[in-house]
Amino acid sequence: MYAIVQIAGEQVKVSPSAKVFVPKMDAKVGGTVTFNDVLLLSDDIKTTVGAPTVKGASVEAIVLGHVKDDKVLVFHKKKRKNSRKMNGHRQQFTQIEITKVG
Repeated sequence: MYAIVQIAGEQVKVSPSAKVFVPKMDAKVGGTVTFNDVLLLSDDIKTTVGAPTVKGASVEAIVLGHVKDDKVLVFHKKKRKNSRKMNGHRQQFTQIEITKVG
């Protein structure tokens, strides 16, 4: 069984007991979160596609923690101008574990 859920503008394929990184959410570690924007729901027998979402379907998850991604370096240079600039960025994520799909 799996589902495709829209979380913070991203579509994520989830299944029970899967651990997924999603964009940072305002939720406490150990708390539960419910997602109601289920775009597709599938079990072994049939697949239900929503228009735009599947009615009555939801996905529940437990928040495991908040983490940062690896640093991404951004380097800007203009030739023959002696102009250089370097920036860094670390994207923040929330790690969740899916408990219930349905």
